[in-house]
Amino acid sequence: MGSSNTGVGVKEESSLEGGGANAGASASGSAVFSEGEKVLAYHGPRIYEAKVQKVDLRKDEWKYFVHYLGWNKNWDEWVGSDRLLKFTDDNVHKQQELEKNQPADKTAKTGRSTHNKPKSSNDAKVDKEDPRNLSKGKKRKSHPGTEGDRRSPEKLVMLQFPLNLKKQLLDDWEFVAQLGKLVKLPCSPNVDDILKSYLEYRTKKDGMIAESVGEILKGIRCYFDKALPAMLLYKKERQQYHEAVQGNTAPSTIYGAEHLLRLFVKLPELLAYVNMEEEALTKLQQKLLDFLKFLQKNQSSFFLSAYDGSNGEDETDAK
Repeated sequence: MGSSNTGVGVKEESSLEGGGANAGASASGSAVFSEGEKVLAYHGPRIYEAKVQKVDLRKDEWKYFVHYLGWNKNWDEWVGSDRLLKFTDDNVHKQQELEKNQPADKTAKTGRSTHNKPKSSNDAKVDKEDPRNLSKGKKRKSHPGTEGDRRSPEKLVMLQFPLNLKKQLLDDWEFVAQLGKLVKLPCSPNVDDILKSYLEYRTKKDGMIAESVGEILKGIRCYFDKALPAMLLYKKERQQYHEAVQGNTAPSTIYGAEHLLRLFVKLPELLAYVNMEEEALTKLQQKLLDFLKFLQKNQSSFFLSAYDGSNGEDETDAK
């Protein structure tokens, strides 16, 4: 399960969430959800069944303390109404549709639980990612004996995505999965350019080159190059990848911000297997959040939204 406060950013929040059409109710109105009510709640881009345990008015905004049904109480949290949906047939269907598009993560097969039937080994290609499912890792149940060296859920890195970056993920998904359009390659700036820009930004701001920042950026680049073909591509993008990345070409020199943002969705799951002290993990989390803010600040120049038309390939034909 990912970070708190990670509802999906959309063009029109209420239109996507259906039952949450009144999610933006102000203090002048009554609370949209009531104590004890069963609801559907976004956590990251996934939707989970939950129960409202407390309702409170804070700074002219209704807040709800929710418990995710079937999950440890450590996941209980205060959320805004934009994270909640009424428990209706339509919204349950929405939940199921989101789960159908969820990728099968090759690096985190154990301890995985979904609302739908588990995917078979033949599905483990991460071919149908939905950015509404691409968000800060997924909620996990604990299965004794299958966890291996994976970090416990409450100690996972939490990445809080700014709302406009969530919207960016959703728009990217719509272009690729729904409209059959692909990001134009090679990207400019590419991932390497963006990482270099961030290093220059931090150096100027801090007055020095922080060794830790440099190491983290190297790690991000390494993760990106390894994770891109394994879990960051939609099915319709695979042919393009094989055409664009040949020989010893690093994906970070070809792909740009759109795919880099997808990596940050998966980082909590990837870092769950890293042997790191809790204090160091906390510092890493802070630096990763700072990088996300940097992406947000430079969104107009990094995310070019330059998508080519359909590659002419039916989704079922992609390998």
